[in-house]
Amino acid sequence: MSLTKAELERYKRHTFLPEIGVEGQLKLKNASVLIVGTGGLGSPIAMYLAASGVGHIGLVDFDVVDESNLQRQIIHKSKNVGKLKTQSAAETLKDINPHIEISLFNEALNVDNALDIVEQFDIVTDGTDNFATRYLVNDACVLSGKVNVFGSIRQFEGQVSVFGTTDGPCYRCLFPEPPQPGIVPSCAEAGVMGVLPGVIGTLQATEIIKQITGIGEALIGRLLSYDALKMDFNEIKFIKDPDCKCCGEKPSITGLVNYDAFCCSKPASIVREINVETLKDSIENDKSPVLIDVRDSEELKEGFITNSIHIPMEEVAKRVHEIPKDKPVVVYCYSGMRSTRVIQELEQKGYTNLVNLRGGYEDWETII
Repeated sequence: MSLTKAELERYKRHTFLPEIGVEGQLKLKNASVLIVGTGGLGSPIAMYLAASGVGHIGLVDFDVVDESNLQRQIIHKSKNVGKLKTQSAAETLKDINPHIEISLFNEALNVDNALDIVEQFDIVTDGTDNFATRYLVNDACVLSGKVNVFGSIRQFEGQVSVFGTTDGPCYRCLFPEPPQPGIVPSCAEAGVMGVLPGVIGTLQATEIIKQITGIGEALIGRLLSYDALKMDFNEIKFIKDPDCKCCGEKPSITGLVNYDAFCCSKPASIVREINVETLKDSIENDKSPVLIDVRDSEELKEGFITNSIHIPMEEVAKRVHEIPKDKPVVVYCYSGMRSTRVIQELEQKGYTNLVNLRGGYEDWETII
């Protein structure tokens, strides 16, 4: 395969670089990259890889474009709200570079399809926002012998690393076990600065191009952390764990597992719940329960349910005396995950009167 005259003109700022040249640009043209998630991180990754001339890009996503995505997911346009994210992203990528091939997987990556999809590509990059998929991507890459260029974001901070190379560590070497559910809020709950995924996603794209062309020093065994508020980068070095369950000397993970169960994506124990419609009726009929809002202070700026007592999740233990045991109490956060966790912990302290607001403040907003 060679570069056409049009491609030579398009990529000449690359080919002028001695480290890349025509040979490196041909490597990009012959390469294939799978992008898991076409959201905040997937947007800049896909756009820069397309512009750089990566010949085959795969997009995995099951979601549709929502108005709230447009603040940071720059690959999507206002006109595409309601459209499948993969289709919306493909439109933009074709406008950027008509010379590339795009494969769409309009589905969630899961235990049943991950290996089949991952094995079709040279490199995988993780642009997801949940732990179950991160561990799934890691394990599928290790089992398939694929490099995994990782990125994550939350509020004003982000991380980047390269996992799954021949002699390098994998994600599980650094994070053997996921955090308990509700401890780390998602971007939907905690928020994210709009430009942050642009920084982290561009760094991921840089590492992918370096992997394909074989130039530079990769972020292997190095976790690069970025703090947008301080405009500061820090690096943590780590090594391949010989006892790693996935990539160690005697791995116990020889196939994909139930990642939702492993990551406790849903709390194990069941708590009583109330939906927003029932709560609204109770409030309107002067039968309102005690309302406990466990979101953080920044989230309150988005609004709150009138007469709520604000006790951030991390302060519940020291302010537990403010939560009555002799009255009906409804606990809520943004989506219902953190409040469930709070209720589980309080029930261990003898509380029997706590109810979770199903869907949290996110659902409450839909009826006010």
